[in-house]
Amino acid sequence: MKILLTGAAGFIGHQTTLKLLARGDTVIGVDNLNDYYDVSLKAARLLDTAKHPQASNFKFVKLDLADTSATEALFIAEQPDRVIHLAAQAGVRYSLKNPHAYVHSNLVAFTNILEGCRHNKVEHLVYASSSSVYGGNTKLPFSEQDTVDHPVSLYAATKKANELMAHTYSHLYGIPTTGLRFFTVYGPWGRPDMSPFLFADAILNNQTIKVFNHGDMMRDFTYIDDIVEGVVRVADKPATPEINGSVPYRVFNIGNNQPEKLMDFIGILETAFGRTAKKEFLPMQAGDVKATYADTSALESWVGFKPYTPLKDGIANFAKWYKVYYNKA
Repeated sequence: MKILLTGAAGFIGHQTTLKLLARGDTVIGVDNLNDYYDVSLKAARLLDTAKHPQASNFKFVKLDLADTSATEALFIAEQPDRVIHLAAQAGVRYSLKNPHAYVHSNLVAFTNILEGCRHNKVEHLVYASSSSVYGGNTKLPFSEQDTVDHPVSLYAATKKANELMAHTYSHLYGIPTTGLRFFTVYGPWGRPDMSPFLFADAILNNQTIKVFNHGDMMRDFTYIDDIVEGVVRVADKPATPEINGSVPYRVFNIGNNQPEKLMDFIGILETAFGRTAKKEFLPMQAGDVKATYADTSALESWVGFKPYTPLKDGIANFAKWYKVYYNKA
């Protein structure tokens, strides 16, 4: 199986690539290596991929997917069987500062991906959506059947737009598409702009962490291995028309189905790193939400899997990796 995987130097993309290689797939990995966060970490992930026993089945292409002609040429040259599209401009808070980056990477690039699938007979497109699409919803847990018409950040709006765009292409051209709404992914090789990294760095450097909404928040933290397992299983089972009317289109939550209090999360990090965090309690940030909680029954019914890793175990693995990678042991 030849799989075009975008965001190959990213957190989820790197780990998904390793799993695909381990089972014998050929992976064409694409990434533009932008500087939204430390490029050296992205380079290190690619180096880690290059050390894989099946690395000869991996090809890396540095490419901005918003470049229409270059993306078209990539599809024509590689003729992938399936596409796993994980590349995006991530981050809720950054979308308040640089909205144009989200239009470029999340809307223009996604259109090019859809067009590539349309014209090259791709048998299944799996793409990253986000729990952020639930926006101001207050009914918990979040279900794929809920209305998601009230995003509270531009990032969330672009992810909801991706789902609508995918549905259109599934309807018009019969392309099987599946969107995955990820819930707060964490673990080894994670993103430096997310709370486990930010808090770990502050704790180890005796700096103050910012605790928003005065700590009254809950998140459905999902361990990276569980996310990858879900991605691969879904990629192996294309959406079918009979499930969603006449359109081969699906959307699934991938979350731990176990929301954790923010203060408990901080406590687990403190235990893992053996230090107490200095805390500054602040009001809710613009674009943020108080709680996330995934209903994963649809995912479990479709592929027979739901995330299960306890937060304390996942954070322990993250802390172990962090100390080695940043020489903090």
